[in-house]
Amino acid sequence: MKALVAQELSGPAGFVYTDVTDPVGDDNVIVDVRAAGVCFPDLLLLRGEYQMRLDPPFVPGMEVAGVVRSAPAATGLVAGQRVSAFTMLGGYAEQVAVAPGSVVPTSAGVDDASAAALLGNYYTMYFALHRRGALQAGETVLVLGSAGGVGTAAVQIAKALGARVIAMVHRPSAIEFVESLGADVVLPLADGWLDAVKTHTDGRGVDVVVDPIGGAAFDDAVRAMATEGRLLVIGFAAGGIPTVKVNRLLLRNVSVVGVGWGEFVNRNPGAQAEVGAGLAKLVDAGLRPPAPVRFPLSAGAEALQALADGKIRGKLVLEPARATSE
Repeated sequence: MKALVAQELSGPAGFVYTDVTDPVGDDNVIVDVRAAGVCFPDLLLLRGEYQMRLDPPFVPGMEVAGVVRSAPAATGLVAGQRVSAFTMLGGYAEQVAVAPGSVVPTSAGVDDASAAALLGNYYTMYFALHRRGALQAGETVLVLGSAGGVGTAAVQIAKALGARVIAMVHRPSAIEFVESLGADVVLPLADGWLDAVKTHTDGRGVDVVVDPIGGAAFDDAVRAMATEGRLLVIGFAAGGIPTVKVNRLLLRNVSVVGVGWGEFVNRNPGAQAEVGAGLAKLVDAGLRPPAPVRFPLSAGAEALQALADGKIRGKLVLEPARATSE
């Protein structure tokens, strides 16, 4: 089968699209991949900058959607059934072996690219907002980096949970896209943005901040919170890992909350089903991700470079040639 293999830790340029050995079933579910979701951690893995450092060669890819090729009888899954799955690695390929507990049926009415898009980012943000942030209907959520995959999910899930959303964008060209997600207010992440947020909250500040970017915006994000506000640390797309003086948290009665979905699932295996059930209710009620940006698997290096360059709005997916021809 074909796969996208990282041969060196040089970013997307280190990819080679080549033949690899087919995965072995054993106790795993073998999935014919029709869409592989691309996450920002995949890009960090390719640079050797992720907290889990891998030695090449390896096949990245944490999220897939497709159909079951084979599955152990005890799983109840059958050949030809449409599923999506967290793979952790190996998803950038025509087939992948997945632990049965990481496979879920794909909802009717959701295509494979959208099913892949609903995995990492949407599970992360449901976990972040519902559990870690204890978001309540009627509260105000500030989303930094709202045009990216995590930001897109944050805007949509916050709205689905009944919140008012103020979304920040780096590029004015993304404003219309973010407005289409349902954000109540869209503002440029430029000098003076904190004052603009305060203006749109009548000086009160926001109840929850979603921060997937870190870097210089973090300090202003802390100041943007209302009393008992919660800042959800999702990641560090800007590259810098910020620090905070804890006396500021004490004096202002605010919280900085870590959100590590993958690590939480590793320690609490039942969490995936719990979060998945909550997210499924939102999907049944009509939640759909915006149309993903699609690239063929063979053009994975180009696709991830576009992600690195900030050219992707929403979710990026890679589609194997075999899948698109079926």
